[in-house]
Amino acid sequence: MRKLLIGILSVLLMVSCGKRQDSEDGLSIFKYNESAGILTLDPIYAKDLPHIWACNQVFNSLVAFDDKMNLVPMVAKSWEISEDGLVYTFHLRNDVQFHEDECFEGAALRQAQGPSKNGGDKAVEPVETPTSRFVTAEDFVYSFNRVVDKQLSSPGMWIFSSVKQDEGQYAFTALDDSTFQIELSKPFPPFLGILSMTYASVVPKEAVEYYGDNFRSHPVGTGPFHFQYWKEGVKLVFRKNPNYFERDATGERLPYIDAVSVSFLIDKQVAFLEFIKGKFDFMSGIDARYKDELLTYDGQLRQKYEDKIELITEPYLNTEYFSFFIDPNDPLGPDRARALRQAVSLCIDREKMLRYLRNGIGEPGTGGMIPAGLPGHSPTIGYGYDLKRAQRLVAENHLEGYLLQLSTVADYADIGKFVQSQVEQIGLQCKMEVMPPATMRSMRSNGSLQFFRSSWVADYPDAENYLSLFTTSNFAPAGPNYTHYTNPKYDKLYDKALLCNDLQERAQYYTEMDSLMMQDAPVVVLFYDEVLRFVNKRVQNMGSNPTNLLDLRRVRIDAKKSL
Repeated sequence: MRKLLIGILSVLLMVSCGKRQDSEDGLSIFKYNESAGILTLDPIYAKDLPHIWACNQVFNSLVAFDDKMNLVPMVAKSWEISEDGLVYTFHLRNDVQFHEDECFEGAALRQAQGPSKNGGDKAVEPVETPTSRFVTAEDFVYSFNRVVDKQLSSPGMWIFSSVKQDEGQYAFTALDDSTFQIELSKPFPPFLGILSMTYASVVPKEAVEYYGDNFRSHPVGTGPFHFQYWKEGVKLVFRKNPNYFERDATGERLPYIDAVSVSFLIDKQVAFLEFIKGKFDFMSGIDARYKDELLTYDGQLRQKYEDKIELITEPYLNTEYFSFFIDPNDPLGPDRARALRQAVSLCIDREKMLRYLRNGIGEPGTGGMIPAGLPGHSPTIGYGYDLKRAQRLVAENHLEGYLLQLSTVADYADIGKFVQSQVEQIGLQCKMEVMPPATMRSMRSNGSLQFFRSSWVADYPDAENYLSLFTTSNFAPAGPNYTHYTNPKYDKLYDKALLCNDLQERAQYYTEMDSLMMQDAPVVVLFYDEVLRFVNKRVQNMGSNPTNLLDLRRVRIDAKKSL
């Protein structure tokens, strides 16, 4: 009967016709489009939002951040950190089950029929084999060792770079079934937040071994939804996990909806039209081609859509900026080169840029690299619009006619042109080149670009994630310091911040570092982005968060409402 019901649901989810099957049949199915596509559902490869969103429905980590960026328990019900900041001990819940899957049936059967002492198969009584099992500390040891396994080449290996190693073995230890421990080689206060990342999800060894390379397309986790169906490039379906461990305040088991359906329309314009027709329930962000259709110049939803769509906005932990490559052999010399960088930061009218190019989406980047909303952000340490001061810097340092080579990608060509026009009004020349993203990534890594488009979305909500971009030890290509900015005082402050467990004191270090770096102006901070969510009004409790994580655990769908 169970398999029959699953088959019926699969058919309903895959049927495509003029009417919504979910509302017709009383099923609550949340539908969205992912134009960028999805290559894998293995969480150790979830390096960007499309993959994180999908994996977040299937997997859980030890801890998580709520919508207010408070760290909350997940599979771990509690934890302790040693006074020296080196040992993290987690106490696990005892009610977290992996999804029901045939991989567990096979494992249980093989275990029951294991070899006898004389080498033959043991005679066993017929048993009701389980289709799932509860999570133990050993599962986290196994899962975390997958992340650091060099043969698997997970892009998330870096999250455990501070973990102690002994002859290549990482200090992940199961003290007993419900107690998991990690030992660091040196204190790293943001570490607990890093463990909320999708890379750090718990997976069962049985599933990885049973499915082998196909685990990427048949994931087994503990999350609110379990894998149902995937026709790559066409449709991905997750179904409600009936055994999910979280409940709401009234005791009702989460999630509320029956399924999640992901489409893969590559053309964003087509996907937008389908959303307007009500074929999708949610759209994140906005493309330049239809921003004026949906939004006024001050970022408000146009009146004709107010009865159909809800607009949810939230500060996004994403700083958009242009970077300079700091060449120690620059013929301008260090002082004139710094004056040039400061002048460029001062000549850009960020409010005008946001109003006319982004319909008011975002906040002017006048407060340094740390975005608004993170401890350490200060709105006064960056550069506001001061055309006269910029012109004075150019004149005093004899920079008139200096040629800047600006490199950007097609999606940011409009912002590049705006910056180009702003730079030219202070007596500089600016030549802009639009290049493919892959080319830009390669050239910025080897220091071949003078002035180039950049952005940084927080991997975890701690300002250290932004400030580490400018440490000497992170010079590209080995690290993400593409500017090659170096300042011994900055590096010392960074090291002090990492030894500080008090968040308020650490935030003071962060502000001092950001201020110091902005005086040298290796980057032109343009704006702090916003999460923009357009939601079908039949969807309730959608919510939002500064990391733009797609959390559907508490979403409800009113089948009576439709666009």
